[in-house]
This record gives sequence, structure tokens and C-alpha cells, in this order.
Amino acid sequence: MSANVTDPRTPGANTSPASTGVRRLAAVSALRRLREELRATWRILLREISTFGAVGFFNLGLDIAVFNLCSQLFGIGPLTSKVIATLISATSAYFMHRHLSFAHRARTGFRREYLLFFFFNAVALVVGLAIIAGARYGLDRTDLLALNVANLIGIALGSLFRFWSYKRWVFPAVQRDGSQLVRT
Repeated sequence: MSANVTDPRTPGANTSPASTGVRRLAAVSALRRLREELRATWRILLREISTFGAVGFFNLGLDIAVFNLCSQLFGIGPLTSKVIATLISATSAYFMHRHLSFAHRARTGFRREYLLFFFFNAVALVVGLAIIAGARYGLDRTDLLALNVANLIGIALGSLFRFWSYKRWVFPAVQRDGSQLVRT
């Protein structure tokens, strides 16, 4: 190291009040920016979660009503009833999520979003079907309460998966430069 260059780790090296103040001001400014960005991120996440929950709650009621209508009133089997209920509630949910929960996110095309939305709903449906099938055929439960409990467990697990997959692939975030991010 040259004798003319002071090592900043050396005590007393370049510690003039002006340089210390500039560094402190830069650190405070960086912390403020970080705090504001974290607040904005949390606000958006909380809004997405709460709207996702409200849309989900509405469509949960729709799913349960259609499931019970099909299985109890029309005498359709529980698995077929679940497929019908899921198709109806998922279609309702897509439009509500696109225009409410994730309205601020990138628009990547109706066909792309709708197909991905139904793909991820199909994955969640398989989880729900497996749980209902386990209750009905594995545990030989045919009573309404047992089938509805199995249905609710499947819906809860499916909802966690759906929220993650919708944010990640169906309704991607807008990039910082304002362009729309399209994941293929």
C-alpha cells in the first residue's frame, strides 16, 4: 500500500466531520428507502391476501353449495360432484381474481392466464379429490359431515397452492421499469 493512500480501516483515517456526515446521511437515506419499499411490499401483499381470501370465501360457498346440490339433490357421485363444483367455482374465481385480487399485476393475455389458472386449479382439484376419495373409499364414510370435512380440508390445501401459483405464474408482477413480465 502506498504511503499517500490511507486505509479506511485505520483509526483516524479520513474521519473528517464532513465525510462522516455524508456517509451517515447516505446510510439513513438508504434505510428510509428500504423501509418505504418494505411498507409498500407488505401493503400490496396484505391487500392481495385479504382480497384473495374474500374471493376464496365467496367461491368456497359456491363450491360447497354446488357440491351438495349435485351430490345430495341430484344424486351425482361425490367425485363427479366435486369436479362440477370446481369448474363452476373456478370460473367465477378467475374473473374475480383478475379484476379484484390481482388487478394491479401484469396482464399477459386472457388465453394464457385462463389456461394456467385452470391448470393450477386442476392440480388443486386432484388434491381435493384424493382427500374426498380417501374419506369415501378408504375410510368408507358416506355421511354428509365426513364428506364435507374432507372437502374443506382439500379446499384449504388447494387454496394455499393456488395463492402461490397465481402470484408466481398466472398473474405475474409488473417489472420495475413498467413493462409487463411474461413468464413462459
